[in-house]
Amino acid sequence: MTFTAGSVRVRVPATSANLGPGFDALGLALGLHDDAAAEVTTGGVTVTVTGEGAGDLPADDRHLVVTAMRAAFDVLGGQPPGLALECVNRIPQARGLGSSSAAIVAGVLLARALVADGAERLDDAAALRLASEIEGHPDNVAPCLLGGFTIAWTEPSGARAVSLPVAEAVHPTVFVPEERGLTAEARAALPATVPHPDAALTAGRAALLVHALTAEPALLLPATVDRLHQDYRAPGMPATAALVGALRAAGVAAVVSGAGPTVLAFTEVPPAFPGGTNWQRWKLPIDVSGARVTRGRLGHAERDPVAAGRKS
Repeated sequence: MTFTAGSVRVRVPATSANLGPGFDALGLALGLHDDAAAEVTTGGVTVTVTGEGAGDLPADDRHLVVTAMRAAFDVLGGQPPGLALECVNRIPQARGLGSSSAAIVAGVLLARALVADGAERLDDAAALRLASEIEGHPDNVAPCLLGGFTIAWTEPSGARAVSLPVAEAVHPTVFVPEERGLTAEARAALPATVPHPDAALTAGRAALLVHALTAEPALLLPATVDRLHQDYRAPGMPATAALVGALRAAGVAAVVSGAGPTVLAFTEVPPAFPGGTNWQRWKLPIDVSGARVTRGRLGHAERDPVAAGRKS
C-alpha cells in the first residue's frame, strides 16, 4: 500500500433525506457545500475547522471526517503515520441537512484519494457501503456521493443506490432554524409499529413522489403526504411542524428535511410567505454531481465559509 504525496481535497453537498414519505430511502443533494483537504504527514493528527462547527467540533481523531478516514484506511489496507485535515463547513450542524453524512463521505473519499490505487481497492459501490455502515443508513450518504435525487436500499451485502434526474420545475427552498435537532432523539419518537392503512398510504405516496420529482412536479403536494414519521416527531419540534403545515395549506409541497428541524419546500415559495424571525430562508439548486475529489490544497474560494447564493 502506497500513500500519495501532497494534498487532496473534496467538496461534498448538503442533503435532505426522507422527502416526506420516502423514509430512510429517498434523498436529494442540494447546492450547499462543505470543503475539506487532507494530506499524509509523518505523525500525529491535526484538524482545522472554519465556518459551521468551528470551536465546537473536536480537532483530533474524534472528528467525524477523521473517524471516516480511519475506517476507510482499514478497508484500504493500513493507516498512515499521520494526517493533516482542513475543513471549511457551510452545512449547518444538526439541522437535518446531512452534515454528518457529508463529513463521512468526505472522510471516505479523502482516504481513498490518499492511497495510490485507492479507487481499485475501494470502488464507488464499496464506498457507498462503507459510508452507510458508518452513518447507520444510506438515505443521506447516497445523494451526497451520487448527487441528484437518489433511491437507496440495503441488501445483505450492504447499501445500494441509484440517482435519477430531477424535473426542471423543482426549485428547493430550505427554512433553517437557529435551534439544533438530534437524529437519535427524532428516531426515539417513532413507534415500533404503525397502522397498516398508514403504511399502505405512505408507500403509495413514496412511489408517486418518484414520478413527481422526475417527471410531473404538479403532483408534488399529494406526493409528499407522509404518515410514517413526521406526525410522530411533531411534538418535539412544534415550530417545524407548524411551518410545514402553513406551507402545505398555502399549496407548497413542504416536508421535514431529514430528522429536522429544517423544512424543505420543493416548489417556489411566495416571497411574502412568513417564515418567522428564527428561520433563515435559502433557495438552493440541486447538486447533480455529488461529491467531487481533486488534488491540491484548498484555495481562497474554498476557504470562504460563506456559501454564495444560498440566501433567497
